[in-house]
Amino acid sequence: MRILQISNKLPYPPKDGGSIATFSMARAFADLGHEVTILAMNTSKHYFDPQNIPDTIQDKIHFLAVDTDTRISPLDALKNLLTSDFPYNAQRFITRDFSRQLNRLLRDEHFDVIQLEGLYVAPYTEEIRKESNALVSMRAHNVEHEIWERTSKQSRFLKKKYLQILTDRIRRMEKQYINSYDVLVPITERDGNRFRELGCHLPLFHAPTGIFTEELNPDRSGIDFPSVFHIGALDWSPNQEGIFWFLEKVWPELHRNHPDLKFYIAGRNAPPQISNIKTPGVVFLGEVEDAYEFMRSKAIMIVPLLSGSGMRIKIIEGMALGKTIVSTSIGTEGIATTHEKNLLIADDPENFVKEIIGLLENFDKFDQLGRNAVDFVNKNYDNMVITRSLLEFYKKNL
Repeated sequence: MRILQISNKLPYPPKDGGSIATFSMARAFADLGHEVTILAMNTSKHYFDPQNIPDTIQDKIHFLAVDTDTRISPLDALKNLLTSDFPYNAQRFITRDFSRQLNRLLRDEHFDVIQLEGLYVAPYTEEIRKESNALVSMRAHNVEHEIWERTSKQSRFLKKKYLQILTDRIRRMEKQYINSYDVLVPITERDGNRFRELGCHLPLFHAPTGIFTEELNPDRSGIDFPSVFHIGALDWSPNQEGIFWFLEKVWPELHRNHPDLKFYIAGRNAPPQISNIKTPGVVFLGEVEDAYEFMRSKAIMIVPLLSGSGMRIKIIEGMALGKTIVSTSIGTEGIATTHEKNLLIADDPENFVKEIIGLLENFDKFDQLGRNAVDFVNKNYDNMVITRSLLEFYKKNL
């Protein structure tokens, strides 16, 4: 089949959850013999020169990048708030240049499947219908309004009120477009149930973000034990929120009990509150050259998310690498993990401290959880198996 994936950011290099989800599936489509094109907005926040994508990848996947200015303008945000019912964070991705490139591409080429990567490209569905008879699939990376709803509950005063308004607008947008596609492909079964509650009547297939199991070597020989680490996109507000919570509510007690313990923070685009941190025992590294090597080298991975939706791909990657993980329930939401079997779940500061200390003082437990994590991911999140099943679903609905 000829498959077009449409994304609101160039999914290369695949360093954040959304990019990994888009790129890993494109790779699998191509490896399974299908012709793949990615049309993506090349934003200032995630800008990458497509000419620097390796030839070995461009031989498999055709990239079309449209420079798109999606920077947040306080004036435009205020104008949107006062004069529109459409969410501002979606409005930023509706541009004439991208629309022109999409229409030109659809007039010039035939596609069997057009896969929309997330809600913010949903407004282009009407244009797609005018120019193409392809099967239109919405690959919903998360239930978007849930992210903002949960973030609003952690906020205060005017920010809380604004986020509540934004949540309501995004929920309406999700409901507005929910049945405008041909099929819906949520990342998790839980998200699929939420979309049904929003009124989705489309054929639905759950396709989690998988991994190429042969590429993630769970080498546990050089682990810096004891150590604690977090890795993720530090410009994503749920990650920021979780780190601040951990530093304020969890780390002081951990540091009192284990004064030599180090907490490493890695990720790109960190705000100054994180990059300039001076807390004893905390080491800010920023964007690391090789995320997998960094993850292999450290011991306990923490995912202290209090908001967000969809699934946390870094948990899947961490488990594939044999990491022992402590997460909140929201962090592991959508992943069928089992507490005390393949990771540990803690939803308040006291239990988060208790679980980490329990691992620091019991290496055998730490080691067994990491080994169980590898088995869990290999059995449930092989990317090629997931993608083959999705392609069969597409063929049935063409």
